[in-house]
Amino acid sequence: MGSYVHGYDNREAARLEDQARTLEALLHADTGFPQGSRVLEAGCGTGAQTVALARRSPHAHITAIDMSASSLQAARARIESARIGNVDFLQANIFDLNFAPAHFDHIFLCFVLEHLSDPGAALSALRRLLRPGGTITVIEGDHGSALFHPDSDAARAAIGCQVELQRRAGGDAMIGRRLHPLLVGAGFGAVRVSPRMVYADMTKPELVDGFVRRTFTQMIEGIREPALAAGLMVPEHFDAGLSALRRTAETGGVFCYTFFKAVGQAM
Repeated sequence: MGSYVHGYDNREAARLEDQARTLEALLHADTGFPQGSRVLEAGCGTGAQTVALARRSPHAHITAIDMSASSLQAARARIESARIGNVDFLQANIFDLNFAPAHFDHIFLCFVLEHLSDPGAALSALRRLLRPGGTITVIEGDHGSALFHPDSDAARAAIGCQVELQRRAGGDAMIGRRLHPLLVGAGFGAVRVSPRMVYADMTKPELVDGFVRRTFTQMIEGIREPALAAGLMVPEHFDAGLSALRRTAETGGVFCYTFFKAVGQAM
C-alpha cells in the first residue's frame, strides 16, 4: 500500500468536496449504472465522489469501502445530508475484501490508484469480484499534464515536489497516462480511455475558483511544509511557485489539467 500524502484534516476534506462539485459534469456525465446493479466503490474516502455516483445511479445498490474509519464517518454524514439511500459503507482494504467472486456488476475507483504502491495488483484483486461482462471505471489525474500561463519554472518545481512526495510515499501522481496498460495488464478487456481536460481562463470563473484556486493550487499549498522538510525546495522558491500558480487564476491567466477516465470489462 501507499499512503495519502494530502492528509485527512478538514481543509483537505473541503478541498475534495470542492473538486468533486466543480468536476462532476466533466468526470461523471457519462457515468451511470442500471437498475438493480451491484456496484462497488473502492476507496470512497470522505464520500466526495460517492454523492455524484449515487445520484447518477439512483436505482443501483452501491457498496462504498475505505480503510479510514474517520473518512467513512464523514462519507456517511455526507450521504445522509444529501438524503441518499442507495449506499452502504464498509471499512475494508482493497487487497483483503470478503466478497464472493463475481459478486459485483460494476466497480468504480476515483483518485485511488495514484496512492497505491502496486495499482496493478489492486486492479487484479478487484477483477475477481466482477461478474463476467461486468465493468470497471477508473478516474485518475496526471500532474505532468499541468500547463499554465504565465509560465513559471518555480510553479513547475512546486508541482514537482508534489509528484516526488507522492512517489516517496509509494504512489504515482502521474498515473493517468498509465491507465490503459494497467487495466490490460490486470486482465481487463475492451479497455478504452478518454482524456478529460480542465481548461480555465477568466471566461470560466467557476473553474478558475473551484479548480485552479480551491483544488489544484490549494493542493500544492498543502504540501509546502513536507516539501521544505524534505529539502526539495527552499522556502523562497516554493513560495514563488505558489504565487505563480495563483497568478494563473487572475486576469490574463490560463490553467489546463487533464484527467483520464478508463473503462474495462471483466472477461
